[in-house]
Amino acid sequence: MATLIKSKLSNVATSVSNKSQAKVSGVFARMGFQAATDEEAVGFAQCDDLDYEHRQGLQMDILKPEEVSGEAEPAAEGDSHYQRDGTGLPPSTSKDGEPCVELAAQGKPKITAWEAGWNVTNAIQGMFVLGLPYAILHGGYLGLFLIIFAAVVCCYTGKILIACLYEENEDGELVRVRDSYVDIANACCAPRFPKLGGRVVNVAQIIELIMTCVLYVVVSGNLMYNSFPNLPVSQKSWSILATAILLPCAFLRNLKAVSKFSLLCTLAHFVINILVIAYCLSRARDWAWDKVKFYIDVKKFPISIGIIVFSYTSQIFLPSLEGNMKSPKEFHSMMNWTHIAACILKGLFALVAYLTWADETKEVITDNLPSTIRAVVNVFLVAKALLSYPLPFFAAVEVLEKSFFQEGRIAMFTNCYGVDGKLKSWGLALRCILVVLTLFMAMYIPHFALLMGLTGSLTGAGLCFLLPSLFHLKILWRKLQWHHVFFDVSIFVIGSICSVSGFIHSLEGLIEAFASNTSD
Repeated sequence: MATLIKSKLSNVATSVSNKSQAKVSGVFARMGFQAATDEEAVGFAQCDDLDYEHRQGLQMDILKPEEVSGEAEPAAEGDSHYQRDGTGLPPSTSKDGEPCVELAAQGKPKITAWEAGWNVTNAIQGMFVLGLPYAILHGGYLGLFLIIFAAVVCCYTGKILIACLYEENEDGELVRVRDSYVDIANACCAPRFPKLGGRVVNVAQIIELIMTCVLYVVVSGNLMYNSFPNLPVSQKSWSILATAILLPCAFLRNLKAVSKFSLLCTLAHFVINILVIAYCLSRARDWAWDKVKFYIDVKKFPISIGIIVFSYTSQIFLPSLEGNMKSPKEFHSMMNWTHIAACILKGLFALVAYLTWADETKEVITDNLPSTIRAVVNVFLVAKALLSYPLPFFAAVEVLEKSFFQEGRIAMFTNCYGVDGKLKSWGLALRCILVVLTLFMAMYIPHFALLMGLTGSLTGAGLCFLLPSLFHLKILWRKLQWHHVFFDVSIFVIGSICSVSGFIHSLEGLIEAFASNTSD
C-alpha cells in the first residue's frame, strides 16, 4: 500500500515538474531561445501582436504533450516551441480574423543593406528620369531645387513609414507589429473603420501600378516611332506591337524568370544614361546657361512637380524590404545614401541634358539625340521598358486578385484559382484584358510627360507625402517631438497643394493636347 501511494505521489510530482518546465520553456521561447526538449508542450493559436516580430524568421511546431496515466496532458497556455527544421504551424489567425503571414521561414533568405539599397535604386533611378530635363524646361533652377527637396522629403517619409510598423512593448523595446502599408492604414482607421484605410491604399497602389504599365507602353511606342521616322508605322502601331510582345505576362505565376533580367536591365540603363551625358558633355561649349531661369512657367511647372515626385516613388514596397533585411537597423543609413545618390545623379542628368538642348528639350530626352545615336539608345530603352513591364503588372494583378477574387475573404467574386492551384481560364482572360487595357490607355493618352505628371500628382504625392505624414501623426502622436510634428504637418500641407495643382494642370495639359491634336 505504501509503495502504491509513493508511486502515485511520484507520478504527480513528475507531472507538475513537466508542466513547470513547459511554462519556463514558453517564456524562453518568447525571448527567442530554443526550447530544451522535444517533450515540452507548445503552440500559439493566436498571433500575439507584441511578440510577432520574434517569430519572424523562425518556424513554430506543435508537439504532443507528454501522456500521463494514459491521457494526454493539456498544453500549458502560452507555451511555445520554436524550431528551425522547416516544419511548423499553418498560418495562424490574428485578432481581426485575418491570416498572419509568417514571413520568414529559413527558405526565405534575408538581404543585406547593400542589396536593399540596390532595390531602392532600381525604383528611383528607373526610366522615368528621361522626363526630368522636361521638368527643368518649365521650372529652371526651381526645378533643380525641387529634385533635391523631393529626395529629402521622400527619404524622410520612407523612414517615418517604417517607424509606423513598430510599437514599444512592456519592456520599452521596439517590436514590429505590422507588415505592410495596408496594415498601417488599417491601424489608423481602427476601430471605427478598420478596413477603410487599407482599401484607400490598395486603390492608390492599383492606380499607380497600372499607370506605370501604361507609361511603359507609351514610352515604347514613342521611342520606336522617333527612332525610325521613315518607316510607315505610327506611334499607335508601335504600341500595339509592344503590347503583343507583353501578352505572355498574363501567364505569369511568379517573377522568378523575370527577375533574372532585372540587374542586366538596370546596368544597361546606367550605360544609356552615361552615353547621353557623354554626348551632352561633348557639346559643353554650346551649353545655354542663359536659358536656365529663376522664374517658372506657372501653368506648366505643377506638371514638373508631378514628374519629379513620380520619379522618387518607392514607399509601396519599403515595409516588405525592411522586413527582409538582415539588419533592419541599417535601413536609415541605406535610405540616406540611396536618395543622396539619386538626387545627385538626377540633378546632373536633368541639368546637363537641358543645357544641351534648352528650349528644344522634348518630353523624352532621348528624342533630342541625333538619329544615328538615338536609334541605338532607344532600342535598348524599349527593351528595358518591355522587361520592366511585368513587375508592376504582376504586382497590380496580385492586389486585384487578393481584393476581389481571393478565397477565404469577403470577396466580390469567386476564386480565380482552382483546387489544384492553377489559374482558371476566365482568370487568364481577365489578365489579358488588363494588358489590353493598358494598350488602349497608351493609345489614347500618348503623352509621356503629361501622363507621368498626372500620375505623380494623383497617387505619387499621396503615397509618398500625404499618407506617410498623416499616419505618422496618427499612430505616434504621443511620442513625437515638436519638430517632427512640424515636419509632418508641413509635408502634408505642401504635398496637398502640389498634388492638387499638379493634377489640375496635368489634366488641363492633356485636354489641350487632345484639342490641338498634338502627338509625341
